[in-house]
Amino acid sequence: MRYLLVDRITGVEPGQSITGVKNVAMSEDFFEFHFPKNPIMPGIMMLEALVQLAGWLDAASSDFQKWFLVSRILKCNFYGFVLPGDQLGLSVSVSPAPGHDLMVYSGVGEVNGKRKIKAEFSGNLISLVTIEEIDEQKQLFDVLTRKLKF
Repeated sequence: MRYLLVDRITGVEPGQSITGVKNVAMSEDFFEFHFPKNPIMPGIMMLEALVQLAGWLDAASSDFQKWFLVSRILKCNFYGFVLPGDQLGLSVSVSPAPGHDLMVYSGVGEVNGKRKIKAEFSGNLISLVTIEEIDEQKQLFDVLTRKLKF
């Protein structure tokens, strides 16, 4: 199963930063086991949402020619639980990288202004066409952004 963990993109500064949201619903299948009768969004899913948002930043910044693949989590801190009914606000920005082939991002997830995750991660850009249909990704981006111009 493929998890799409960004429900809406609310802002993009190409090559710099991106913001979005994940609406956490009780019907998410990961709640079945994490934890029975005490549903908490797994921390790895919050981290994945930030990584996916970085992918959308690179797609939007390259006219959908590139996508980000994470290879290393440099830092990750969790500050509280994300529960069903919460809206996880996400923001990702480009950080200075040591080389041309490596991308580094920092990201934060918050619920009602309270930090739930802060992470720094790195990876490489790949050709988007090797993993997805470009036109389908453009169409999905239009849905996620409501066709707003950034």
